[in-house]
Amino acid sequence: MSAPTLATGRASTPPPGQQRPRTGRFSGREDFARAVRRNISAHGFLIGAVLCFSFFSWYPMVREFLLAFQKTENGTTTWAGWSNLSYVLNDPAFWQAWRNTLLFTVLALLLGFAVPFVVAVVLNEFRHAQGYLRLLVYLPVMLPPVASVLLFKYFYDPGYGLFNRILEFFHLPAQQWLQDTSTSMLSVVIASTWMSMGGATLIYLAALQGIPGELYEAAELDGAGLFRKIWHVTIPQTRLILSLLLLMQIIATMQVFTEPFLLTNGAGPEGSTTTVVYLIYQYAFNFNNYGAAAALGLLLLVVLAGFSAVYVRLSRGSED
Repeated sequence: MSAPTLATGRASTPPPGQQRPRTGRFSGREDFARAVRRNISAHGFLIGAVLCFSFFSWYPMVREFLLAFQKTENGTTTWAGWSNLSYVLNDPAFWQAWRNTLLFTVLALLLGFAVPFVVAVVLNEFRHAQGYLRLLVYLPVMLPPVASVLLFKYFYDPGYGLFNRILEFFHLPAQQWLQDTSTSMLSVVIASTWMSMGGATLIYLAALQGIPGELYEAAELDGAGLFRKIWHVTIPQTRLILSLLLLMQIIATMQVFTEPFLLTNGAGPEGSTTTVVYLIYQYAFNFNNYGAAAALGLLLLVVLAGFSAVYVRLSRGSED
């Protein structure tokens, strides 16, 4: 019974699974206060993360946007309009920096995008000592970037460097790796690929290990060889990872700075390794022209954002 009986005047218990309705004016407030107390720590961590992200990410972006249209002289900041952008576009180093950056991106994609995938395919064929091989491949990522670059600078030394010693062993002429305009950018790309290929290799390896073995067995029954299995099974099954890493690598390579700065002192022979980010560094810290540096950084942001939007649109179209 759900109501008190006349004989006893006592209320019966509600059926199982049904709660007695609450009464009172402050039940809603108490529930709200209890929920706030229960989640106050989560809200605190969330607010802290949002504040840190806003201060270290969004504020510099907004500040850069403002600096791109300002000019500071003798401690006085005034609005400069489009003069900073005009100064950057009329600088001969601007177009050279973009050509070098695009060249680095293309070479880095040919090496840094293909080599980790090939290494991952080879590692996936090993059945023993795969853990040690993964550690060996990922080891360069754990080294400090400056130490890795300085190591390659030692390898590239024209007198006692390792690479010239190898060429001498095969009776080949020694090269001026970092001092020659024809090899300076390639030398930077090789060092950058060795430094960053470990992370991409492990991501590719994880994706390869998630491919069902039945697909390879079916391909073998159809008479497919190694390269046909890679083209018709491996690449389609890892298309999402390949697309994501391609986009991330393009964004990363177009912001290269550490490698040319340490290997070739930034500009390189005849400006052959001057990149867009290094030109931003020159504007800001060598010429004290923060407005031009902010304008060039804003241009780089627009280019990368536009490329990302087009790439995402094309990827959605291919999936549909």
